[in-house]
Amino acid sequence: MSTRRPTHLLAISASRFPQGEATANRLFHLARSVCHAGGRVTVANDATALPTDGAAGTVAAGTPDTAGLTVVTLGGPVPSRIGRLLLRSARPVRVLVALRRAGVRPGDVTAALVPLALLTVGLWAALRIALRCPVTVDVTERHDPHQFRHGRWDPRFLRHRWAAALTGRLADGVVVPSRALEQRFAARRVPVLRVPPLVDCAAFPPPRPPSLATGLRLLYAGTPGAKDLLDTVVAAVAAGPGPVRLVVAGLDASDATGGSDLRAGTLAAAGDRVEFAGRVPHRRVLELLAASHCSVLVRPPGGYADAGYPSKVPEALAAGCPMLANLTSDLADTLRDGGNSVVVASTRTEDVAAAVGRALALTDAQWRDLSAAAVAAGDRFDYRRWGEPVTAFLTDPGPPAALPASGPATTREHA
Repeated sequence: MSTRRPTHLLAISASRFPQGEATANRLFHLARSVCHAGGRVTVANDATALPTDGAAGTVAAGTPDTAGLTVVTLGGPVPSRIGRLLLRSARPVRVLVALRRAGVRPGDVTAALVPLALLTVGLWAALRIALRCPVTVDVTERHDPHQFRHGRWDPRFLRHRWAAALTGRLADGVVVPSRALEQRFAARRVPVLRVPPLVDCAAFPPPRPPSLATGLRLLYAGTPGAKDLLDTVVAAVAAGPGPVRLVVAGLDASDATGGSDLRAGTLAAAGDRVEFAGRVPHRRVLELLAASHCSVLVRPPGGYADAGYPSKVPEALAAGCPMLANLTSDLADTLRDGGNSVVVASTRTEDVAAAVGRALALTDAQWRDLSAAAVAAGDRFDYRRWGEPVTAFLTDPGPPAALPASGPATTREHA
């Protein structure tokens, strides 16, 4: 008979929780997976660094597997940069004070989960020593220097790599989305569990795009920044052999060239084939997926693209919206060209344009087959399938990962 205490996970956040951005969305579904397995989750959300026009939201009433989820907010947006810095430095103490006010006492918490971007020595000490529970770090990406304005000397890059070094030294366990990150931490003998981005498959409306006879509708949803090759996608859309329309959700037309690699000349050449929806709530993204034939994503191979796992892929699959994408990270494990997606051969504009042409040439019946296969492929990303392995790992990460004499690292994995 097991004597293990019921799971009570403390998750630290500084995001528009529950579904304001990819970081919040990942934490929300990890929390729901723990609740689905019978555990409790307390989210300590520090909203002081959020923009004043986009503060954290609330969990919608009736959302499945949230009855055991409690959100403790550490404070609202603070406009002063110095004020935010001081509050961030005091975050370990503020977390403990907020938990005490919420009635959470030392010994109540059985596990803690911290995103890599928030890990500091002080926060680790507060959780590991004051709360006496294992601390697991959620590492979702590994940035490259060229993604930052000042390269490897950019303060944000240095902070990112410093947090990764701390994780290798201090973390009781690590949760990662990709095989590349899994092997990196296993090589450091850190217990690791690979969990891809999770979704709620039951939350997606059925796909309902118009007939392909009226044209191909593509969707890019996200903030491309220095990650995604939006310029290549727009150039391919401009060169499309037939009626093609791309909706970009996450950028306004006014800041499209400043918030991505998109060039003004490329955008001008595309004309009215590209529409910018601006920053939209998550529920609107689901609606746009339901109205699109394909969700498009092109990233350069290697580096940060292989370390991370784009959350837009599981969302598109669960929505029955086939991906039009090249294969980076672990996408080859799931995406099948002509089966559940349209796979792009390379990041060259002509190859992306060729993939757009193949999607445009599909019949409605062929697209429905792709859509049904995408829904089936998306099932493995449903948070309900991950409740037991995630809960077990967070409460007891176990011994360091074994690294065989040759071959990939042996770590915990759930399929």
